[in-house]
Amino acid sequence: MTRLAFTKMHGIGNDYVYVDCTENDLPNPGDVARRISLRRTGIGSDGLILIRPSEVADCRMEMYNADGSRGEMCGNGIRCVGKYVFDHGICSGDTLRIETDAGVKTLQLRLKEGLVAEVTVDMGEPELEGAAIPVAATGRVIDAPLEIAGEHRTETYRVTCVSMGNPHCVIFAKQIAELDLEKLGPRFEHHSFFPKRVNTEFVRVDGPKAVTMRVWERGSGETAACGTGACAVVVAGVLTGRIERRCRVHLNGGDLDIEWNENDGRVYMTGPAVEVFRGEIEV
Repeated sequence: MTRLAFTKMHGIGNDYVYVDCTENDLPNPGDVARRISLRRTGIGSDGLILIRPSEVADCRMEMYNADGSRGEMCGNGIRCVGKYVFDHGICSGDTLRIETDAGVKTLQLRLKEGLVAEVTVDMGEPELEGAAIPVAATGRVIDAPLEIAGEHRTETYRVTCVSMGNPHCVIFAKQIAELDLEKLGPRFEHHSFFPKRVNTEFVRVDGPKAVTMRVWERGSGETAACGTGACAVVVAGVLTGRIERRCRVHLNGGDLDIEWNENDGRVYMTGPAVEVFRGEIEV
């Protein structure tokens, strides 16, 4: 057993345990993620994020879901990485480049009393080609029917699929509060249409510039927020003619401002980053 120093952080309730691996490695991070993510016997989190050195950027983000599986990208997580490396003196300057499994992302930091309070992330261009998301289809999947087997019958949902470095399936509905995501979420996550599983967003349109969403994240279950999911929702909403390119997304943990820029085709996400506490745990 060794003692692991960590920092607990969250972006609008999407919480992760952060470990500085710029000088020391962490063996078996998938196993560590499963143990520390437990809400009652661990630290409690949606997963584990390691901060590593990078040869192509200011630092590297490596993330693991609560079930220990590796994730390519996390929008709320990367905002907290930006805050961590700036506040802890690992990186300087109000513009940072963070390497992820989904490529290098550029962050613009906004400070309050010398510490990072809010971050805008250039999330890049959305991927809409089915094979690249990936889904079991070619071309774009926009408002397409997908059959989901239930306990008593099969239901058909209209889905729009987007990758923001990780796969998302967006469903628009008039009512989302009463949905039983503990039952419904896994049916999407493990559906054969999604060969690498999928994050699923259930969305209510509140107006041309506002939506409310709930999210089931692969490997973590329902979470308070999902940054890449909010980006995928705005892309899907624009593609289906439901919302405008600049939109506020209301999630269980708070709000994100998302813009799918018409000129460069890139998606920009703005939201807070919060450090909760620091500590040590035996692993």
